[in-house]
Amino acid sequence: MSRHHTIAAFAAALLAGCTMGPDYVRPKVDAPAAFRFEPATAAETANTAWWKQFGDPVLDQLIDTALANNLNVKIAAANVEQALAVITQTRSALFPQVGYSATGQKARVPEEGIVAAIPNYPNPQTAYQTLLTASWEIDLWGRIRRLSESAQASMLATDEARRGVILTLVSAVANSYIALRGLDEQLAIAKRTLGTYGESVRLYQLQFKYGQTSQMTVAQAQSQYETAAAQIPQIESQIAQTENALSVLLGRNPGPVPRGKSIYDLALPSVPAGVPSTLLERRPDLLQAEQSLIAANAQIGAAKALYFPTISLTGALGSSSTDLSNLFKGPTRVWNYAGQVVGPIFTFGAVSGQVAQSEAAQQAALLNYQLSIQNAFADVDNALVANQKLKEQLAAQERLVVALRDYSRLARLQFDGGYAPYSTVLQAEQSLFPAELTLAAVRASVFTSAANTYKAMGGGWVTEADRLTGNVGLSTDERVTRQPVF
Repeated sequence: MSRHHTIAAFAAALLAGCTMGPDYVRPKVDAPAAFRFEPATAAETANTAWWKQFGDPVLDQLIDTALANNLNVKIAAANVEQALAVITQTRSALFPQVGYSATGQKARVPEEGIVAAIPNYPNPQTAYQTLLTASWEIDLWGRIRRLSESAQASMLATDEARRGVILTLVSAVANSYIALRGLDEQLAIAKRTLGTYGESVRLYQLQFKYGQTSQMTVAQAQSQYETAAAQIPQIESQIAQTENALSVLLGRNPGPVPRGKSIYDLALPSVPAGVPSTLLERRPDLLQAEQSLIAANAQIGAAKALYFPTISLTGALGSSSTDLSNLFKGPTRVWNYAGQVVGPIFTFGAVSGQVAQSEAAQQAALLNYQLSIQNAFADVDNALVANQKLKEQLAAQERLVVALRDYSRLARLQFDGGYAPYSTVLQAEQSLFPAELTLAAVRASVFTSAANTYKAMGGGWVTEADRLTGNVGLSTDERVTRQPVF
């Protein structure tokens, strides 16, 4: 081999180097073939803007407002920009670092010794120097490349955390709005019932006045009225608190929230279809956990590279003169270059400790990734079974309310005809009122369970919601290929 070939091969080896530590391989996942409680009627809607299936333009506008103004989303976006800057900083060490310096000084020494022995020795003295400096750490063992790989994965994990905030925000706005409409219906029921009870109290007070009924009946009717009256402030308080919480999600100060369709007019979204293995690509929290694992895996290589010497090249070129006017003339030229090799011999555990620490961190990240997957499977199953059973509960509660309404109607007819005491009416209506409140609450829970199912399954709809935030996010391809600009 010729000398030039040898030099070229050596230079290529210096540039390419080798990379210490294990390369990342996605761990095998023991995923079930299907979710336990997925219904047969599931639809392929996981990648659509599911909240629009409710058919309420007011809800759509609230979600758009939240995505544009929510402060948690803005904080998460700022965290991504910070992580991108960390990548740029880390990767910069792969390239020569060029800088400059300029100094000027004037100094006086004592008039004795060598100064006194030399005639016309300049005292004080002046010195000026300008230098263009360069340094380069040759990444022969891949330490900087592993650190850059870790920073890249950490940035992607931060971006997935941002997408997770968006996923949670959309479902939180939908759930809060649905809960608000459920409370509105409960308030309407309470006020309607209070009006009915108030009419009964007025009627029985008149009957008692003319001796047609007992004071006990009036007291029973009055107690029934006050029971309904006591529910109204409680529901109104819950409404105000829900409005305040929803206002914060919208990125504004607490205040009233506009209403759209009632809880009875909202359309129920279809249950999204999917298989457990797709959660690995759908859910931001799982993608975040995997990127954290990749980052921890890369840190092992960066730690192991510390066992080997660090090779650095430095150089400087400039001028030095005692006279500022002569600083850039030919005789003032100065330069230097040097190579440095620094490596460990006895570190008494300093390097091995870092390696052990990074390996333990990688194991913790691996276990966290596996735990996140198991929790994700459980989340989806829980959401699916809740949706299924709440629908069954809603049907049963509707039948109960119908039966109690008949019971209340017949009890009042018997009391008015003198065939039953008022206690029978009281018992029937005391059962009907809470049943109607429960029906409104269960109906709202059915809708929120649908929202929770979409949240648990993740999906491409997060990308659509991401677009509505107005922040600069990373697309699917960019999350894999984006490199920092130097």
